Amino acid sequence: MDPVGLLTVLKEWGRIGCVGFGGPPAHIALLRQLCVERRKWLDATEFEDAVAACNLLPGPASTQLAIFCAWRVRGRIGALVGGAAFIVPGLILILALAVVFLAGTPPLWVKGAGAGAGAAVAAVAVQAGSSLIPASWRRASAAGNRWRWAAYLAAGIVAAATLGPWLVLVLLACGLVETIAQRAGRAFAVPLLAGASFGGGVLLSISWLALKVGALSYGGGFVIIPLMRADAVDHYHWMTDAQFLNAVALGQITPGPVVQTVAVVGYAAAGIGGGLLASAVAFSPSFAFILLGAHRFDRLRADERVRAFLDGAGPAAIGAILGSAILLAAALRQPWQYAVLAAAAVLLLPLRRGVVPTLLAAGAVGVVIALAGGPLPS
Repeated sequence: MDPVGLLTVLKEWGRIGCVGFGGPPAHIALLRQLCVERRKWLDATEFEDAVAACNLLPGPASTQLAIFCAWRVRGRIGALVGGAAFIVPGLILILALAVVFLAGTPPLWVKGAGAGAGAAVAAVAVQAGSSLIPASWRRASAAGNRWRWAAYLAAGIVAAATLGPWLVLVLLACGLVETIAQRAGRAFAVPLLAGASFGGGVLLSISWLALKVGALSYGGGFVIIPLMRADAVDHYHWMTDAQFLNAVALGQITPGPVVQTVAVVGYAAAGIGGGLLASAVAFSPSFAFILLGAHRFDRLRADERVRAFLDGAGPAAIGAILGSAILLAAALRQPWQYAVLAAAAVLLLPLRRGVVPTLLAAGAVGVVIALAGGPLPS
């Protein structure tokens, strides 16, 4: 294959970063269309193997896939350019929206939109978690560990609802327990960074939160929600519950990676600089995983210890996503928000409507209620 120009990488990955509404499924589809179907830079088998390998890594899988595809067509410099082009458009947009939605006195329609869209977020969490269950259950059934799978799922639900910042320890512990249970040879090395504490300084605290999001989260983009909420709302008090709901909604309706939500938390803590720092720290592990390990993807997929660890951490992460819905729903303050939540649940689950249209519709309902003089959460 002839080398692909960096301007081509910048243009094509930037385009996906601008139009990639809908989260990981949309990103994967757009990358496949570009790299396999249209440009034929990768064959279908290699692309599917890359998807599977990225799902074995902690952090945002679709971002890692975008970086991998850019690495595959233009090497390390291509990975840096393509990854940045994929991330930056959504980062700019979400920080601009954060300035508006987290302002001390935002316009009435903005407060209504945030209250409406935020009310639907718990339903989005349930939809995100439940969509991951079938494939995870099939893997557990094939491996004969259905009872342990159920225990890991339950542990994730309980931990997300009760343990706050210690959730990541539960994810790691479930992975370690399953590794031992499958007798996968020597002990699997688990990075027990989660027990550390950075202590003093807002920027260090932002960095630690973002590192957990980018390097210690398993199970898809939405698992970052329970990881972030405990620090952002309960521990450091950077945001109110209502503002955190707004942040999650903004992460869903903007293009690019859902992990961009961490930039809103960083902005709430320390302004634009905090948002940029949070995004840089959260995405750095993804670049490192690809730049240092992409050529070892085949071995990663075949490593029984990695698969065993994910057999435990994966169900716990799904449980954490479902458990986060409990806290997100409990954060609602107005009766009409519960009606919006119920309607969103119907749209997302039995009717299978898209996340972005559902959140936009919920936001529109909030705008109408606000302009009509209805009560809004403080």
